[in-house]
Order: sequence, then C-alpha cells, then structure tokens
Amino acid sequence: MVVQKLGKENIKKMYKLAEVYHCENIEKVSDEFIGKANIEMGTYDIVSDCKYKVPTYWDIGKVYKRLIIMVNNNEDQYIDTLIEILSSWIIEKIDNYNSSMYYENPDYIYQCYIEGKVL
Repeated sequence: MVVQKLGKENIKKMYKLAEVYHCENIEKVSDEFIGKANIEMGTYDIVSDCKYKVPTYWDIGKVYKRLIIMVNNNEDQYIDTLIEILSSWIIEKIDNYNSSMYYENPDYIYQCYIEGKVL
C-alpha cells in the first residue's frame, strides 16, 4: 500500500507543510514524494473502470479528513489515525466510485468503519 511505502515520517512532513504544499501543483508534490519513497509504478487504477464522475483529489481528501477526525479528533494522533484508516478495508469501498460509499453520509461511513463492514 502506498501509505506504508510513504512511511510515517513523509506523511508527517506533508501534514506539517500542508499550507505550503497546497499552493503547489499537487502532481508535482506527489511525484516528489513518490520518488523520495521509491514507490514503483503499479497497476492500481480506480479510474478507468469508473462509470461515473471521479471526485477530485480535494473532494476525496475531504471524505478521508472527516473520517479521520471522527475516528480520533486528537490532533496529536492524526497521522497515526490517517495511516490506520488508509491501511484499512474501508478505503477499497470508498475508492470504488461505481458504488455509493464515497457519496454516503459521513456518519454512515464512520459507523461502517467502526463496525468493520458495510452496514
């Protein structure tokens, strides 16, 4: 998984410098971290089979952000919570844009995560 390849230190750096990085081209910043973490090109593709509009980076980020805060609203633990969630089963469900999980109410997504299954 990409989150493990990036590692906690790179993710901490992204979080710490988010105010700077958000002003830069997201693909450029991504490429820099991909190179730094030696992440190889893979076959992960959630877009080509998508029948519907794909959310922007920012839109999907908001879904993850809300879930992270709902799971653990302690800012000192955001990075650990982010790694936990992005390594979990629910990401495959949220990232399937042919399903409705991405569009669901944040409380529903949270309850699914807590229960460990789609309700």
